[in-house]
Amino acid sequence: MTKSTRIGLAKVALWLAALGPLGSLVWDGFHGTLGSDPVETITHTTGLTGLILLFVTLAVTPLRRLTGLNALIRFRRLLGLLAFFYVCLHLLTYIVFEHFFSVPEMVDDVIEHPYVTVGFLAFLLLIPLAVTSTTGWVRRLGGKRWARLHQLIYVSAALGVLHFLWLVKLDTREPVIYGLVLVVLLAARLGQGRRKRQPTSRAPRTSPMARDRDAGAGAERRLDRPEPA
Repeated sequence: MTKSTRIGLAKVALWLAALGPLGSLVWDGFHGTLGSDPVETITHTTGLTGLILLFVTLAVTPLRRLTGLNALIRFRRLLGLLAFFYVCLHLLTYIVFEHFFSVPEMVDDVIEHPYVTVGFLAFLLLIPLAVTSTTGWVRRLGGKRWARLHQLIYVSAALGVLHFLWLVKLDTREPVIYGLVLVVLLAARLGQGRRKRQPTSRAPRTSPMARDRDAGAGAERRLDRPEPA
């Protein structure tokens, strides 16, 4: 089995796993087993799944550097888009089933409930990230500007955790755990950035071992780029 075949099968498995919660909602909906408050069940499932997928997306680069499995980077864009898909379903559930497309009601809800405002801001920040997720947009924006733009995913994730925390009100254990995980992921990111900025001593000549190391680093940077759409 070739490497591309293995990656293709892994992506199929990822699709099936990620769409599992949606399939479960559809199944329960057809069989009337969504519970006493179906809208609440749909809202909670789509929102939590979107948040989890967002965290998994953020974990790809630290895991790749920790394990040396560079192929993990090929799944990052797919994970990010799946997270955005569930966040869209979460928002759509709110618009359709909670307010029946009533704009005045939604505006009042945003004003009166900060957790709604925070959740909406988290969604808005994900829109440019989803739109610019292709290699074509990397070329248009330039690598550095594209990377700076996509750091907004940390802000969106933090707002998502805050949205969850303010929503549950009483039992805050689960959102607090997500917040701690986000702190760890952000610390890993900041640590990586500091290592990149550290000056390196200049050697009088480059040894074959150093050349091999630099070549490997170049290959790793190329794998960091989004795969073509």
